[in-house]
Amino acid sequence: MENKTIARTLRLLSQLMELHEENPFKIKSIANAYFKVDKLPFQLKDKAIDEIDKIDGIGKSLAAKIIELLQTGELQELKDIVQQTPEGIIEMLGIKGIGPKKILIIWRTLAIESIGELYYACNENRLIEAKGFGLKTQEEIKKAIEFKLAANGRFLYAQVERFANSLFADLSEWLSTYDAQYALGFAGQYRRACEIIDELEFVIGTDQLSKIKAGFASFTPLSLIAAEDAFITTTEAGLRIKLTLADSAGFHLAWFKQTGNPEHVEKVLTQAGNGPFQSELEIYTAAGLSYIEPELREDFDELVLAKEHKLPDLITYKDLKGTLHNHSTWSDGVHTLEEMALYCKNELNLQYLGICDHSKTAVYAKGLNEQRVFAQQQEIDQLNEKLAPFKIFKGIESDILSDGSLDYSDDVLKTFDFVVASVHSNLRMDEAKATARLVKAIENPYTTILGHPTGRLLLSRAGYPIDYKKIIDACAANKVVIEINANPLRLDLDWRWHRYALEKGVLLAINPDAHRTEGFRDMHYGTLVARKGGLGADKCLNAFSLEEITSYFKQKKV
Repeated sequence: MENKTIARTLRLLSQLMELHEENPFKIKSIANAYFKVDKLPFQLKDKAIDEIDKIDGIGKSLAAKIIELLQTGELQELKDIVQQTPEGIIEMLGIKGIGPKKILIIWRTLAIESIGELYYACNENRLIEAKGFGLKTQEEIKKAIEFKLAANGRFLYAQVERFANSLFADLSEWLSTYDAQYALGFAGQYRRACEIIDELEFVIGTDQLSKIKAGFASFTPLSLIAAEDAFITTTEAGLRIKLTLADSAGFHLAWFKQTGNPEHVEKVLTQAGNGPFQSELEIYTAAGLSYIEPELREDFDELVLAKEHKLPDLITYKDLKGTLHNHSTWSDGVHTLEEMALYCKNELNLQYLGICDHSKTAVYAKGLNEQRVFAQQQEIDQLNEKLAPFKIFKGIESDILSDGSLDYSDDVLKTFDFVVASVHSNLRMDEAKATARLVKAIENPYTTILGHPTGRLLLSRAGYPIDYKKIIDACAANKVVIEINANPLRLDLDWRWHRYALEKGVLLAINPDAHRTEGFRDMHYGTLVARKGGLGADKCLNAFSLEEITSYFKQKKV
């Protein structure tokens, strides 16, 4: 075993001991040994066993640990303490900018046990009020986590979007110097609005193929490598990029081929042939199909619907009339209730805001007790008089407790216009337990919307397993809306289950779960993933007008 490996092992031991608040003198001794071993001018493995405890800074106790590592390749003391520590907490030690002291607060005070949960907490601004943290520290941690997640070569759609649009603009400007009639389009996962992006793809159509191929050697935004009819590269952040080139006549066929998933493409072209085609619409028409929007090209059920000309009229961002499930400074939000409302009214031109601050069990998020619920509702009444005809609906994000009951008595629950029921605690459940817990909450007559049904955090936490059909069937039977949580980390309910919910007559709601005014913009990502799931405006709760949703809430409470 090399010195660096021994040093890293000792460092991890000292960090975990600090997390578990063990003897500070012992922690300091092991931490000092880490530095000492790392700087030794010789390899410990080359030393005689009886000489190790004589090295300056290494006594008998530390020597015993080093000898154990050299002889067995592991350290029992470390194994024992690792077993007592959540895996996600150990992973946090690898994030630049947070040491054991801060991680201890994150773990013990904020009840966060994974990097994904920590990243989500940064988005919710839960760190800024914790001891030893602030807005600057929170932003530094967020950036460090983004860097760590990117190292795996997989990215959230939202993480890629700004770069993708910037690169598109650079390519457009560059191509125009070679060919005024060029064609350029996004393709692949990005054009299909997939929630996870492994590769960012573009298709270029031009009559100046040879010139453009030669010119790419001097395209400064990217260092491209030629590969058949494409150019490829990987950015410093780890994002793979592919540029496919075609002559102008073959652009639409190439664009089609590079957009849909392989099964979708093969099945369509088996019927349509290989053109030439003047548009993607022409390809689908040749195959006897209605035009299929890029988001739907996943070889799900879109080909059957297209053949029967029954494809849904997909929702757009402009269809949204209001926003539900949002937080203010009453719980863990950054902006006041009035600031959130004014932003929706004046900046987004929405008709209503549903405020759903956390319920009393969510102590970590300043959840509202009964007295504060009453006080908030008084403020809402005053603001509604001031902001009319814009309206703030009185909502709550009620925790679904371990037994499936909601957080508050019926006397309190009935004072809300609507209730979003969500799981935030005790996430380690098997499918039977999770399903039973959610079904009981769905059957509560005061539940209006089921919030982020699986609790997943993309690229970091799978979420608890549920029987999707049982959950959706229960929502259908109890007229409960299912949330599409629009936060790019969640996008939960997964789009693959939207169709089943819609077939069962369940309404969906594109909820940003905003904790600051900027968070309302996440409805853009919720809309994209809702389109993938086949959602139309008529089946989206917050595409209802103010009059329609007011009537809906009243009927639900009867």
